[in-house]
Amino acid sequence: MSELTVDFQNVYDGEGVPDEALFQKWAQAAWLGEHPSEVTIRIVGALESQQLNHEYRGKDKPTNVLSFPFEPPAGITVPLAGDLVICAPVVEKEAGEQHKTIEAHWAHMVVHGMLHLQGYDHIEDEDAEVMEGLEIRLMKQLGYDNPYEAEETEQDS
Repeated sequence: MSELTVDFQNVYDGEGVPDEALFQKWAQAAWLGEHPSEVTIRIVGALESQQLNHEYRGKDKPTNVLSFPFEPPAGITVPLAGDLVICAPVVEKEAGEQHKTIEAHWAHMVVHGMLHLQGYDHIEDEDAEVMEGLEIRLMKQLGYDNPYEAEETEQDS
């Protein structure tokens, strides 16, 4: 595992965002690349998330995490993974709805986004299984429960 530099930008005007050191830890754990790289993690409010989601995905609502992989021009090699834009209000709302701790859900959003930056996706079922398996393993390594079981576990008890 190579080193990952995190450029942390918190422009969210609210409370509850975990410490920058946690974002570094989560992103580093999810960096599977063989070479050092850099990622920008930007924490935003609902308005910026909605604007970016609308512009880049055609969905006019805020979303939990947007991933923007860096695509270098031909012949240029720059050690940049890309950018993650995480919407604090959506993460907090989802954590409550899914009966997860806010910290665990933040960690999952970083891990999920980092995997997207590395080419993983969940459009096809087979790809989703691979990506979710990696997310579960990485979250466990970080000391968190399976992010896909938290919902059912809480509802059963």
